[in-house]
Amino acid sequence: MRLKIKLYSQNNRTIPYNYQYQFSSALYLLLKFGSREFSDFLHNCGYKLNGKPYKLFTFAVQFEQFKPQRDHIKLESPYIYLYVSSPIVDEFIKNFVIGSFERTFFYISSGGNEIKFIIKNMELLPQPEFQSETKFKLLSPLVLSTLKEYNGKLSTYYLRPEDKEDINRILTNNLLNKYALIYDRKIDCKVELDWDEDYMNKHPRVTKKITINEYGRNPVDIIGLIAPFNLKGEKELMRIGYECGFGEKNSMGFGMAEIIK
Repeated sequence: MRLKIKLYSQNNRTIPYNYQYQFSSALYLLLKFGSREFSDFLHNCGYKLNGKPYKLFTFAVQFEQFKPQRDHIKLESPYIYLYVSSPIVDEFIKNFVIGSFERTFFYISSGGNEIKFIIKNMELLPQPEFQSETKFKLLSPLVLSTLKEYNGKLSTYYLRPEDKEDINRILTNNLLNKYALIYDRKIDCKVELDWDEDYMNKHPRVTKKITINEYGRNPVDIIGLIAPFNLKGEKELMRIGYECGFGEKNSMGFGMAEIIK
């Protein structure tokens, strides 16, 4: 289930480039106003499979009008749109909606200042239909990673567009794990991703570096992919990706996609 929330920037028109952590924190706060217990569980533990936690939600921020600056994003319209998605309707979606009506606003920090966002309205988006081959546009970067040896040590390697075999293997396994957590059963199927060739030919660089910065403490650089893609295979896995987010770090605002018709 996916929500579209219209926000109004009341007192500031600049957004940091690396806004993911701040908006993720704001979502947990709104969720806490719906259920403190569930918000704490999701933030501190999450749903676990083989010891690995999954939060089973994702979000993306879209600006109505903006202009990139040297070190921030300048809003030329005070309105932005926050998309929030999760298959966990009774706990996540319900409590998030309750929290949003209880709170009606939230703050994020930007360069030592606080930006206040007023929740103007919220709408439930209709569930799309998935085909055995479906084209997606990313609303937030897709993150997939694996471990590779470098100078004798295992390090995190973020996949690039040319890592097609690893992309399909890791993407499929990630979706299968999310499916198992949601439905408490396993299925044996797969999806196969192909990048949009026209987009790739026109855009020589389709990776984006994002810094997850917890208020200046222990910043972590992440490489995400931003090109449209076609998915072939199991429609149920496509729906899981649509609702939970494709790939990793969905609760930090990565991997949200919409269907291109």
